[in-house]
Amino acid sequence: MKTFDGLELHVRTHGPDDAPLTVALAHCWTADTEDWHYQVRDLLSAFGHEVRIVTWDHRGHGRSQESPLEACTIENLARDMGDVLDRYAPTGRLVLAGHSIGGMTMMALAEQRPDLLARVDGALFVSTSCGDLRTVTLGLPEMGPVKEAIPHVLAVRARLLSRTQRRRFPLIERQVVRRVLFGSPLRPRDTGLVVDQLINCPPATMEGFYRDCMLHDRHALLGAYDHVPTRVLVGSADRLTPPHHARKLAAAIAGARLVVAPGAGHMLPLEREALVSEHLVELVADAQAAARARRTAAPTPAAAPAATPAATPAAM
Repeated sequence: MKTFDGLELHVRTHGPDDAPLTVALAHCWTADTEDWHYQVRDLLSAFGHEVRIVTWDHRGHGRSQESPLEACTIENLARDMGDVLDRYAPTGRLVLAGHSIGGMTMMALAEQRPDLLARVDGALFVSTSCGDLRTVTLGLPEMGPVKEAIPHVLAVRARLLSRTQRRRFPLIERQVVRRVLFGSPLRPRDTGLVVDQLINCPPATMEGFYRDCMLHDRHALLGAYDHVPTRVLVGSADRLTPPHHARKLAAAIAGARLVVAPGAGHMLPLEREALVSEHLVELVADAQAAARARRTAAPTPAAAPAATPAATPAAM
């Protein structure tokens, strides 16, 4: 599908077009739909075609079209998300899940599309933040300048070297993934996927979204999820969106449940796929139960009054 500004988005769907419930999964910065591949598998296993699952590659990511630098913003990601839902889930209830910048996109969506928020029956924020990302030091106070340099170095490599060359010698990409994005234990199949996703990103995606994330401040918007059953998940070793960011986020949403995964880093949908799937499946099951309860509680139409027999003429 095309975005409002003419970019092609790669969208995947599972389940019927007219499903009463749709699960929308927004991936993290520099990733693609494979960020959620374990959860898609587990949702299909749990619900089959009772629900619809929608995933998409954000603009400038995966198989979606490269985005101009100035258009690499969370605001535009939220607008894209709204358009994806309008096209692929125009009716029915919603459960939303966002990892990292995907969670930030859900926050921006709350401001842009209150009509969609009114249809949401579950929200999962995974390894994300509502602001103050400039204060993140990647775990070491002296890492500030290095943090600023990482996206720039990756972008320069993307400009100077082909994807084939970087896949052959992914020295920097591999170090960033293993030392910054993952906790323990490390699984080669997961780190290999994330290295490849990183190599696939254009320079504008590296620099533009990093710059906009540093400006991200949407704490005031979180109250829009007060009516929504919400879970907030974070790894105890997350260096990009540390646990105190998750605590602040959860505290701003009435009734939100915070879960900290010991030893895990930033890539929770991959590192702790069972944990993330467990909470997502529970949210979907609860949303289905709520829908059944609403149907049961809905008043039944009043029976039509019985017809009055026609009068019989009096005998003469």
